[in-house]
Amino acid sequence: MFMATSTIDLTLPYDVRVKQALNNAHLRVALERATGRMAGQRAAAMNAIDGERLRSQVRQMKEYVLRNLPALLEQLEANVIANGGHVHWAKEAIDVQRILIEIARKANVQKVVKAKSMATEEVHLNQALQAAGMKVVETDLGEFIIQLAGEPPSHIIAPVIHRRIEDISDVFQRELDMPPTLDPQVICSAARAALRREFLSADMGISGCNFAIAETGTCCIVTNEGNGRMTSTLPRVYVVIMGIEKLVPTVEDAFLQYQALCRSATGQQCSVYLSMTSGPRKPGDVDGPEEFHLVLVDNGRVDMLAKGYGEALCCIRCGACLNVCPVYREIGGHAYGSTYSGPIGAVISPGLHVEVTDVDKLPYASTLCGACREACPVQIDLPRMLLELRRDTVEEGKASFFDRTAMQAFLQMMQSQSRYEAAGKLGSLSTRLLAALNGGVVKSIPGPLSAWTKRRDFPPLAGRSFREQWRERLKGRKVIGA
Repeated sequence: MFMATSTIDLTLPYDVRVKQALNNAHLRVALERATGRMAGQRAAAMNAIDGERLRSQVRQMKEYVLRNLPALLEQLEANVIANGGHVHWAKEAIDVQRILIEIARKANVQKVVKAKSMATEEVHLNQALQAAGMKVVETDLGEFIIQLAGEPPSHIIAPVIHRRIEDISDVFQRELDMPPTLDPQVICSAARAALRREFLSADMGISGCNFAIAETGTCCIVTNEGNGRMTSTLPRVYVVIMGIEKLVPTVEDAFLQYQALCRSATGQQCSVYLSMTSGPRKPGDVDGPEEFHLVLVDNGRVDMLAKGYGEALCCIRCGACLNVCPVYREIGGHAYGSTYSGPIGAVISPGLHVEVTDVDKLPYASTLCGACREACPVQIDLPRMLLELRRDTVEEGKASFFDRTAMQAFLQMMQSQSRYEAAGKLGSLSTRLLAALNGGVVKSIPGPLSAWTKRRDFPPLAGRSFREQWRERLKGRKVIGA
């Protein structure tokens, strides 16, 4: 049967989380199937147009946003207020929680429905609202499933990617009294019936923001389910939680990013829904909220800009880098221990003001193969930033004792030809002795190199080094210029 909480304990050290993920056969099968499908769909959608031109255009636009961020944020604020909305600035996660609780209490909110939002996961908003006495219901199907299961999301756009349909059926049987079935339509119908009741009785709707248009004060959410539209129109209070980087200057820029997002996230030409909210309901409108609030969240983003990691803030949260990353495809999102996983998560999690166990190890959760950079619709150079974060870890003295000792030994060896050659002879002698005991190959190497020989043999080092062979070859020869 399905476990009510994740099989990966996010509070444990990173190495333990990775081992738990690798030992979960069902997880690895689910990841390989889903990420492979999404990566293929993205490639087909981008190849159907001039994908490189689109990537370059989106990149230029996002760079413009970061260069002009203060002015664009002020323009957005002014237009939201002019449209009848309210704007709140949140420096830290606790400020987001405080602002939302104040809005909710002032409006006598008892029940909250939420569209999918990574920003609210980042600041742990659900827990804060529940602690304040409110019922919070996730309405995105994937988020609804993991809320019932007591798990965090494991992918930026596919939060339940780590679970099989058998697991989901078990959850719905237990939580929604659904009859046993593996029919996706029946499962979706059970969720729809439960969520409709919540929508019709909700006092507040909360969503994230895929992008906000500075010139019009419009907040946009991109969805393939009707929940986003219902969250933003049915409750009397609607609140958008938005990272300060999620801006586009103009309507034209919005549709440029929209095209890149749809094609890179799900391989679609366009999503089923694009919901655009520019303020509260106007006289004569048939639907829409009575109150509209926009909460602009920093939570470390300004610090990332100041420290030289602003390029990561160009991210449009499409999840393409996760789907092609060989590390993510093996261990999934929960092993990272952060709201944001995969290559982009390994870059932004150390910069955001979030609590993650062993966050300094996340930049090492990469092969630096560059697949993430090639898939990114904004051409973010994630491998470069991962290397720079590793450098920061060393310079801040956070490297492990073994790493520091090994690098010091390597430095001493490389600074002296005699020490370099002595180390080579020692390595050659020891590996040849080990190989002589095992039929000509090294079957097991002790210490940190043991991981290599767990799955493959290690050939012994040559008896004579290249330097020795070259010296012997040059004996008796006249060297030109000598």
